[in-house]
Amino acid sequence: MLFHVRMDVHLPLDMPQDVAADIKAREKAYFQQLQREGKWRHIWRVVGEYSNYSIFDVADNTELHDVLSSLPLFPYMRIAVTPLCRHPSSLHADDR
Repeated sequence: MLFHVRMDVHLPLDMPQDVAADIKAREKAYFQQLQREGKWRHIWRVVGEYSNYSIFDVADNTELHDVLSSLPLFPYMRIAVTPLCRHPSSLHADDR
């Protein structure tokens, strides 16, 4: 299943920089692992915000929840999820 996910990150202002850097490094490594596995298909920054729009390709709602809740930045995120399905007028087979 495909999901459109908006993630807004809100790190505490008083979080030590070394702690934030460690969380971000672990987040990047996990993100890249999910990309290699084909689960995190696309990511775009939202200009001027500490946010992104992403497309996930996972088996179901439970897998998406497991993936998102395993993100190191998860405790500091506001997340909005929209399930997607292929549009019948699409000419692209990869729009599944």
